[in-house]
Amino acid sequence: MKEKKKTRQSIISAFNAAIEGILYTFKAERNMKIHYFVAVVVFTLSLFFNLSRIEMILLVFAISLVVISEMFNTAVEKTIDMITEEYNILAKIAKDVAAGGVLIATLNSIVVGYLLFYDKLTKLSDSLLYTIRQSQIHVTLICIVLVLIAVVVVKSVTATGTPLKGGMPSGHTALAFAMATAITFMMERVVTSTLAYLMAILIAQSRIEGKIHTFWETVAGALLGTLVCILVFQMSRFYI
Repeated sequence: MKEKKKTRQSIISAFNAAIEGILYTFKAERNMKIHYFVAVVVFTLSLFFNLSRIEMILLVFAISLVVISEMFNTAVEKTIDMITEEYNILAKIAKDVAAGGVLIATLNSIVVGYLLFYDKLTKLSDSLLYTIRQSQIHVTLICIVLVLIAVVVVKSVTATGTPLKGGMPSGHTALAFAMATAITFMMERVVTSTLAYLMAILIAQSRIEGKIHTFWETVAGALLGTLVCILVFQMSRFYI
């Protein structure tokens, strides 16, 4: 009986340790927060598409691979930091290799997502997305001006940063996503839209890397720019 009790306790302890590891990477690693955020968005979007069982398995596997590789990367980094605090070429190689594994897993997930959603997004664009009236140039300009005004207003309300730098939300990110959304409505091409949003994401990433904005400030900017642009295009359908 005692042996069984010890076995049960060890299993529970193992699960607790594993969960603590997952929670630690989420709390301590910024990249892990980004991975989880993207995973939530992708899984939410998958609800609106008729994915087969195999497609869903591939999607889950690709996302899980990114999370697992990031956790291994964190484990390697912490182990090396525990062993030595001095510069060591072998320690650098170990960290670079672990980071490279994360990069490959991330690129794999992007390719898998692209292959799974491309045809479905193309069909959706024909039946739903582009039912909104095609943009004209002055509508896009109105959208940009309104995004700028909205950014300044929100920054004033939150009393963070300056109108042109820092604070909640990120103005550069808001403009980038607003323009990407405008391009989406004007061009009616999934590839063009994808490239536009990738550029917007890179702009948001540069604001984070430059320590001008936090991750959530760029997320707020992206949502603000996208929503304002969509609102303007929907209004133009009725009034322009």
